[in-house]
Formats: sequence, structure tokens, C-alpha cells
Amino acid sequence: QVQLVESGGGLVEPGGSLRLSCAASGGNFITYLMYWYRQAPGKERELVANISAFGVRTMYADSVKGRFTISRDNAKNMVFLQMNNLKPEDTALYYCNARQKPHGDYWGPGTQVTVSS
Repeated sequence: QVQLVESGGGLVEPGGSLRLSCAASGGNFITYLMYWYRQAPGKERELVANISAFGVRTMYADSVKGRFTISRDNAKNMVFLQMNNLKPEDTALYYCNARQKPHGDYWGPGTQVTVSS
């Protein structure tokens, strides 16, 4: 079982940048597919990005393509989300998620991102 802790959230003005980090412990990190999700108040949780075990494949939601970049450092058991050109609609609680077949599905507590002037 893996434990996840996100960090790096905060308040930023529109057009600004933040880098979210997710530290994993207690599992074999390289066997996990890693995801970033977000949930805004009153909305459903949505997938933002994911990354394969060795970082070869990535996927992004249309709303963040060209602005966000997901990456991972398997030596440090960490996954990152670089967020550039942030918009007010990016305001949400951002969650790190780790999945391992057949049933592993683990979540961090989340980190708040607020984009406002």
C-alpha cells in the first residue's frame, strides 16, 4: 500500500505558475500509474493528467493541454504537475492518485490551488 502527500498549492494570480508535488511512500513506486485530479466546489472530480510508469506516456485533459506538464522522478518516489498560465477556472483542490493492477487505488488528501487577482 502506498501513502501519498501533495504539496505546492497556494494562491496565485491569473497567468501565474505553480508546481505541485506528490510524495509517495510505502509501495513500489515504479509499479504505479500516477494521476492528478482536481475538484472545484460544486463540481465533480475531474482527471487532469496521468503518466505511465517510466514517464513515456502522458495524457492531459483538453482544458489544461499546453499549460500543464506532468512528470515523475522514480528515484525520489515523486510525481509533479507544473502548471503555467493559470486561469481562475483552474481553482480547485488537486489530488494525487496512484493505481496498481489489479485493485490498487490510492489518494492523497489534496492541495488547494486558488487562482485569483
